[in-house]
Amino acid sequence: MHNKIAPDWWSKTFAGAVLGFSLAFALAGLLAWYGPGGIAAPNKTQAVMWSIAVFWMPVFAFVYLFRTGLRAVLWLSAANVAAYAALFHARGLI
Repeated sequence: MHNKIAPDWWSKTFAGAVLGFSLAFALAGLLAWYGPGGIAAPNKTQAVMWSIAVFWMPVFAFVYLFRTGLRAVLWLSAANVAAYAALFHARGLI
């Protein structure tokens, strides 16, 4: 039995580009708040800035392993909700 990965790469590309980028921002924010020295650590801005690409590119690459684009959108949406909830919790907003 041969399982095919669905060829709906447009929706997977959208999920990786938009939702992956949004997720990378949330993860970089979490790194800024929970990383060494907390949010007020000096000279931390460059590390946080460059971490966005480190978080985004693997998500963008692995998004094509989902069977359908809908699954990619749903899973990355759930990951975004969880990451932003953690970020807002870290900032004391919730």
